[in-house]
Amino acid sequence: MTLSIRNQIPGTVTAITFGAVMATVRARLTGGQEITAAITAEAVKELGLAEGSAVHALAKSTEIALATAPVSGLSIRNQLPGTVVEVATGGAMATVKVAITGGELTAAITRDAVEDLGLAAGSSVVALIKSTEVSLSAG
Repeated sequence: MTLSIRNQIPGTVTAITFGAVMATVRARLTGGQEITAAITAEAVKELGLAEGSAVHALAKSTEIALATAPVSGLSIRNQLPGTVVEVATGGAMATVKVAITGGELTAAITRDAVEDLGLAAGSSVVALIKSTEVSLSAG
């Protein structure tokens, strides 16, 4: 299946915590970073996920925020450090490609945010992704 979601990073499930309806799935990405996805318990079962399962963590570029340093005191658990590779700006929006260990992410943010943060190729950033915005595919 081909998807329009640009951000598809492979990893391996390291832990699953079930709730009544939802579950959190923790995965180690190929670069060694940890990411958490909050998905339905039904989806975990339908995908056949278990510790050691191969997955791809998926996140729409519009769901990725960028910071210029790690952020504390925040409920967003997924904070992936990286380096800006490319910034493409339009009238109102911009796409920022970020190299992370083991892959690349693209964030769609406002042009104003790019300017306010001073983002350019070579800038150090941290990609922030809420666990509820991470989807998983098996395999």
